Amino acid sequence: MSISKTAPAAGRRDPDRRERIARAAIRVVAERGVDKLTHRAVAAEAGVPLGSTTYYFANLDDLLACALRYAAEADVDHLREWAAGLDGDTDLAVALADLVLHYLGPARAQTVVEHQLYVAALHRPALRHVSQEWDTALAELFASYTDPQTGRTLSVVFCGLLLQGIVRESVPKRDDIEAVFRSVLAPHHGG
Repeated sequence: MSISKTAPAAGRRDPDRRERIARAAIRVVAERGVDKLTHRAVAAEAGVPLGSTTYYFANLDDLLACALRYAAEADVDHLREWAAGLDGDTDLAVALADLVLHYLGPARAQTVVEHQLYVAALHRPALRHVSQEWDTALAELFASYTDPQTGRTLSVVFCGLLLQGIVRESVPKRDDIEAVFRSVLAPHHGG
């Protein structure tokens, strides 16, 4: 009985606790991987009592789904900022190659975590919906510069390049990345 009285009061004093816990889960995945994620590790990372993680998230799949949603939203927000910086004269193949190199260079750690969370959907059905939402948002963003089919193709190629890039020892060459995007864009932009 005292737990049910203190949990809502704690929520009023700390309205961002649920989000802090989910973001802590992202950091735990970054440090340890999805398989080593526990309520205890997340509580320690978030600086909250263990009971808080189970109060807000009944199980690890719920916690991972929320963490994946935050990671996806942050990624899509970053991509929208990137897109807002493009102008009508931008060579989309060059811009996409630069973006891939950003994700494989300065943002590599973030890229690895996002892919770990995304791939976790293979064995955790609760995550599939969020992963699919992320795919859709990415395809729609790229489609706003091309057409729906090309946008979807670009999103698949983009994600594939990132996945290959994070598992390889070396980052692909810029010219090679650009050539891949040019081959996707060629039918729509005359090369």
